[in-house]
Amino acid sequence: MSSARCSAIFIPGAKGLADDRWQDAALPQPPLTLSALWRVIRRGVPLALLVFGGLLVLLIVRLIERPLYGQRRPITPYITQMVCRTAFRVMGIRYSSRGVPMQGPGAVVANHASWLDIFALNARKRIYFVSKAEVAAWPGIGWLARATGTVFIKRDRREAASQIAVFRERLAVGHKLLFFPEGTSTDGLRVLPFKPTLFAAFFDPDLAQRLQLQPVTVRYTAPKGLDPRFYGWWGDMDFGPHLLQILAQKRQGSVTVQYHPPVRLMDFTDRKALAKTLEDKVRSGLPPHEGT
Repeated sequence: MSSARCSAIFIPGAKGLADDRWQDAALPQPPLTLSALWRVIRRGVPLALLVFGGLLVLLIVRLIERPLYGQRRPITPYITQMVCRTAFRVMGIRYSSRGVPMQGPGAVVANHASWLDIFALNARKRIYFVSKAEVAAWPGIGWLARATGTVFIKRDRREAASQIAVFRERLAVGHKLLFFPEGTSTDGLRVLPFKPTLFAAFFDPDLAQRLQLQPVTVRYTAPKGLDPRFYGWWGDMDFGPHLLQILAQKRQGSVTVQYHPPVRLMDFTDRKALAKTLEDKVRSGLPPHEGT
């Protein structure tokens, strides 16, 4: 499976490239040695059992949870959190977080660098991703997304009213909705401009008076001596080879999730100012030479 994402060329010490040359770069794919293949098996089998076993448990619990609580999910998000935290231990990737996740109803916005973002952002806080509708049909990822309560939206102006209604419903039961406002993924070394159109629905009068948005930065540190883009997943990269490359790595790097102070929607009069403020806060969580 591949998707239309973006990549980057990293120049040590540079402030970032002003043009789009970084989109054309690709990471080298070293051949699998016997020892690397053993690491893939040693990590991959437990990871598959963890993810799909956790999904099975979640679906069984949801059969009981849904009739009792409807859209509220007082139990199953904890299963998701446990699976995501444990996944990093299985893969050998060090996980840490900084800052305080917000309380109360609201939305979360984050930079998007990898499929690992799903594990990183779920590991600390109970959240519900907002994704394009096409993802629901993807094998594997689509099943996981539906089971964990992902909100699927269509990129159609005619759907705006129904989408606002869904946001209201989910926020009313205390869900934290998570968006990737870049609209694509990068190599993890920069933050692309946030798309203001993604924030239009929040300016509905019913939501604006009570909604907070928390910017979050997901930062990956590659294994020592390897390309700093190691964990990034962009452009036309296929999921399978990227997963194998990570599982095969002898010594892993780390991921840090940084929670910035939330902003109140009612303090902004237009979506462009809101998007720029959130973009700047997310970018501040990356070292200066890595963001553009």
